[in-house]
Parts: sequence; C-alpha cells; structure tokens
Amino acid sequence: MQTTTPLPLKEPASRPTSKQELWRHAKQDLKDFFPKDIFETWFAPIQYLESNPSQDVLELEVPNEFALIWIQDNYIDFIVEKVAAIAGYSVQVLITAEKSIKPEKQSISAPLARPKTPTKRRQPQVQLNPQNTFDHFVIGSSNQMAHAAAMAVGQAPGKAYNPLFLYGETGLGKTHLLHSIGHCALAKNKDLKVAYISCEKFTNEFIRAIQENSLIKFRRYYRSIDLLLIDDIHFLAGKERIQEEFFHTFNELYESQSQICLTSDRPAGEIARLASRLISRFQWGLVTDIQAPDYETRLAIVRKKAAELDAPLPGPVLEFIAQHISRNVRRLEGSLNRVASYATFTSNGLDIPTVERLLQDILQEEAQNRVTVEKIQKRVVDYYRLRLTDMVSRRRPSNIVLPRQIAMYLSRTLTQHSLQEIGEAFGGRDHGTVIHACKTIDNIMEQDNTVKREIEFLTRSISQNN
Repeated sequence: MQTTTPLPLKEPASRPTSKQELWRHAKQDLKDFFPKDIFETWFAPIQYLESNPSQDVLELEVPNEFALIWIQDNYIDFIVEKVAAIAGYSVQVLITAEKSIKPEKQSISAPLARPKTPTKRRQPQVQLNPQNTFDHFVIGSSNQMAHAAAMAVGQAPGKAYNPLFLYGETGLGKTHLLHSIGHCALAKNKDLKVAYISCEKFTNEFIRAIQENSLIKFRRYYRSIDLLLIDDIHFLAGKERIQEEFFHTFNELYESQSQICLTSDRPAGEIARLASRLISRFQWGLVTDIQAPDYETRLAIVRKKAAELDAPLPGPVLEFIAQHISRNVRRLEGSLNRVASYATFTSNGLDIPTVERLLQDILQEEAQNRVTVEKIQKRVVDYYRLRLTDMVSRRRPSNIVLPRQIAMYLSRTLTQHSLQEIGEAFGGRDHGTVIHACKTIDNIMEQDNTVKREIEFLTRSISQNN
C-alpha cells in the first residue's frame, strides 16, 4: 500500500545535494515543529529509501500499514510542506509500509517510538479536577440546560440521558461539567468504574495497544466502564480506524446501560468526515449546547471566583472584567487570577487604569474579536434583504418585526450589552421590548425548525466572520 502526494512549489532556502539529505533536513524541521512525543511516535521511525532513482521522487518507508494510514490521514500535509520548502522544486512523495513485515506482526515488530525493553503499561485511571464540581459551576441562561442535564446524569448514570452530548466553543465549561458528572456519580457510588479521557488520549491509548499487542486488554478496560467521559470527540474527524474502534466501544457500553458523556466544539452533524452511524448514535440521548455567558452570568462567575481566591477586589474592578472579557469563561477566570495576584503582591490601590494595564494583551484581543450590536444588525438586514434603517425604525410592518426580534435576540446572546443598551440601539426601545423579543424567538425556535436553522446560521456566521 502506498500514497502519492504532489508537492507545492516554494522558493528554496538551500538546495540539498541528495534526496537522502533532503529528507534529513525535512525530518529535522518536523522535529522542531512537533512536540517530542508526536515526533518520536510518528516521524522518527520514517526511513528514506533509495529504491527510486528518479530525482523527482522521494520515497519513504514507515514500519507498518497502521502508521502509513495514520500519517496519511493526519500529517502528510506537514511532510509535503517541509520537503517542498527545502527542495525548492516539485517532488513526488511516495510513502510505503515496510514490505518485509507480515501483516499480523506489524504492530509487534516495529513499535513506534516505544522503549525496546517491554514495559508493563498501567491502565488509565480516572483523573478528575477537584475544583470542577457542580458547586463551583455558575449557572446562567447560556448553560442552564447543559447544567441540568449533567446533574441528572451524575445522579443517575445510564438512566437519565444516554449519551449526553454537550457542544460549544472552547472555554465555556464543557470539561467542567464532565468532571462534575464524574464527581457526582462517584459521591453516590464510590465503586463505580469511571473513566475521564480526551478523545486524543483515547486514540493514543488505542495506538499503543496495537503497538504492544495489548488490544484485548485495552478493549476489556474501556468496554467495562460504568461511566465514560470523553472530551473533544470532534478529534475523531477523518480518522477511520479509531472511529471503527469507538463505534464498537460505544455499542457495548450502551447495550450494557453504561453512561456515555461526550463533548465537542460543534454539533455531531458538523464534525467533518464522521461516520453517519456515529452521528446517529451521538444523537440518541440528549444533545445540548453551551453558549457564551451573558454579562450577568460573567459577573456572577468573577464574584464567585474572587470569593474562592479570598481576593476582596473592588466591585468596579469585577464589573470591568466581566464587561470586557466576554467570549471565554476560562479566559475570564484567568484574567481575574492575574488581577488578584497583582493585588496580593502590591500595596498599591487597584483601579481601572491598573487593571487595563495588567490585562492589556487580553483586552486587545477581545476588542478585535468582539461582536457588536451594529455588526449583528448589518448581518441580519443583509440576510433578510432589508435596510439598516428598518432596524431602528419605530415602524412595525410584518416583514420587519421578525428580523428585528432576531437581531435583538442575537444581540442578547452574542454581546455583553445590557438589555437597556440593546433597546437603545434599536431605536430607543426599552428593556422590556428586548425581553419580549428574546422570549418570542425562543418560542418560535421550539416550534419552527426553519427559523431555528436561520438563527443558527446567523449565529455561526456572525461569530466566525467577526
């Protein structure tokens, strides 16, 4: 089995005198680019072959077909880029699996970046962050459903929602809820067999099991779990071998009524190159998202965090942080930690200019990425082919009312502005009008999938293109 990949043409930095030297330089660049464990696992075992006399063909060899497939699925673009940059001309890259190894012994004869002396590998143990409990989780309108579902699962694993699929952007609390489920379940039954693991680590465990000829042990462990908590399941995208493995693991756990909880940065149906049978299974139980927190929730988070840190920060400082760090709870807490640390080690007073200086890098990035009411209004009128003046007009023709309410709803969910500020931006309306618009849209989305899809599309386009 072999793969062939054409190289893009790039300006050469220096010309190697041979193809072997070309690969040696490319390999060094890959070593500098990737973390040590990744390089040692996948790139260190790749060998240059002299079997092809053509100057325009670089042939490489990997220890087995599994490594070949994995590199082709995940790293071929990096190899292509480095080789092209060094060669300075178009070269055809061929990657082949070692032909002298029999298929059934590939994973034994050529362990990728493992010690030559076999070592007994311990089974993974549950590792839950003691701070990530339900008690430390701040509930708001953006995460209320996800929190309630997680609580139900933690109190009755395998009986409430199975699987539970949580999705949302990074830093909004998905991992916190996974850990909270584990803590809650173990508090009720300390003998419960719980495993928390990222999808990437699960994949690496599977690879090592193949390399060490311990696949039966791997399957026996993961398919006997009572509560499986998998973070970042979108890592499965495009990886056929691990999708196949997880499919059978999922089935066995589900059939034995073990609880499965998954998180992703997007809905299952939007994970690229994910098998349809996995998508359908991920949607069997409850699918719920976590949105960016509104201002009130962010303020509650920083107040709670400050109390936990025993950092009596001034109210205006907490309000400033909550107002300006809007899209990521993890960054919000990190900003508070930075300010609280400064307050601990200095006797100087803590005022807003000082906080602005301490958080200058974060505030600049937030400002660049901030969604504004004006941007939302423009995107909505473009989508519905209206005029911008329609958004702020006192007129209420039928073709304007729904788009205006949608724009108010998106302003409430995607910005840090208060209800009063949003109302002012829509022609001086009061906060009650904004509340009514948000409730109306919530009700419509429950009953009309077309409108729901339109709002989901607008949300993604505004967030991504901001």
